[in-house]
Amino acid sequence: MQHPIVSREEWLAARKALLVKERAMTHELDALRAERRQLPWVKVEKSYVFEGPEGKCTLGDLFRGRSQLAVYHFMLTPGSDHICPGCSFTVDHVEPARQHFEQADLAFTAVSRVPLQRIEEVKSRMGWTFPWVSSHGSDFNFDFGVSFTPEDIEAGRAHYNYGTVIRNSQDMFGTSIFVKDDRETIFHSYSTYHRGTELLMGAFNWLDLAPKGRNETGGTMSWVRPHSSPHFAMATADAKTAAFATAALNSCMSGASLCSGMFGMRS
Repeated sequence: MQHPIVSREEWLAARKALLVKERAMTHELDALRAERRQLPWVKVEKSYVFEGPEGKCTLGDLFRGRSQLAVYHFMLTPGSDHICPGCSFTVDHVEPARQHFEQADLAFTAVSRVPLQRIEEVKSRMGWTFPWVSSHGSDFNFDFGVSFTPEDIEAGRAHYNYGTVIRNSQDMFGTSIFVKDDRETIFHSYSTYHRGTELLMGAFNWLDLAPKGRNETGGTMSWVRPHSSPHFAMATADAKTAAFATAALNSCMSGASLCSGMFGMRS
């Protein structure tokens, strides 16, 4: 890895120049976050019903006594055995984080369109303990822009991330925020999709500090493996194993893949 080498004094001057830009960006992000919190809300009129480990539950039940709810729309399509590596990478960050943000009046639940049995299989395999319910048979995923009918895909009506036309995947990923007032009325306050979910991926923040950055020489997020994968420890894998895992991920990144939205674009 070649890089300019300078004296400590030269480095300090360059670092201070960058700090000016970092501080400006921090202030801009503070303003953006404040603007996000001031977005108007939409009243949730439908009575969504989910299936959880304890039986049927409503959207209101998912708040579990709190006034705010974060939903991660995890890509699992009925009839498919595929588990999206990108979604897995994202929710790996949830387990340590929610023990803190739940103390700040924010509940968390993952929601997928597959039957509950499939969700429980994936949870067991991955070792996750966060709440995760099935929206199978309801309009929830469709209403919040992460699932699409074959007819809408064929007609070019499958709009994702506020305008991107989906050509292949019936399910995509994202995060939605809901609020409940003192009268138990529920409102939708925010949703973000595609690269908007990078906000939830703390590992990226560490990588962005290092010279290699996200180290995506093999493509966007090419090093990501579900932690239950035999290829998870890529740093110690031999060349043959690494090539096999890379080929598998490239297959995942193909246009027909359910993962195409997570891995295929950088915009």
